[in-house]
Amino acid sequence: MKLCVFDFDSTLMDGETIDFLADELGFKEKVAKITEQSMQGHIDFFESLTTRVGYLKGLKEKQVDDICHNLPYMPGAKETIKALKKLGLTVVVFSGGFRNATTYAKDILRYDCDFSNVLHVKDKILSGDVGGDMMFGFSKGDMLQRLQALLKLKPSDTMVVGDGANDLSMFKYAKTKVAFCAKDILKKEANIIINTKDLTKILGEI
Repeated sequence: MKLCVFDFDSTLMDGETIDFLADELGFKEKVAKITEQSMQGHIDFFESLTTRVGYLKGLKEKQVDDICHNLPYMPGAKETIKALKKLGLTVVVFSGGFRNATTYAKDILRYDCDFSNVLHVKDKILSGDVGGDMMFGFSKGDMLQRLQALLKLKPSDTMVVGDGANDLSMFKYAKTKVAFCAKDILKKEANIIINTKDLTKILGEI
């Protein structure tokens, strides 16, 4: 293998970034419910993302950064990425979450690059709008194909790791498909299933 793509929320990070942000405004329960339905594949990802981000309107940019810079990383995340890179793999993050979290975590967890979404800010306050690299249910698969073309890699060179329905699209283009503490919809398509919150378990399966 030459490339490993990780999901971020509930994979490299223990929880959902948007749920932590919504908690600041008292909407955690509402947003978490939509998140869960989306990850189970019951709601279109674009629809769920834009609806959830709408609840964040009015949150200060500084609050967003403070929360995103103090997220709990999944046990074994740093060690697993270090081991994969030692084996010569390029390690990338695809996230339906936000750059405030993924770009900051890059320097801590030491992956190579991140593709995620951007919360729109006006006068240092969230407007409730969002845009970016991972807006749709097909986005991860689409980006993986582009990355493979750029790096001249094949699905047989690729491992992907995720937990929810929006990871399905990238599972199509990788030989090694890891469902990590995942929803049933993703487990059905995986060839490696990890049910323990310890990412180092992956190393024993590849």
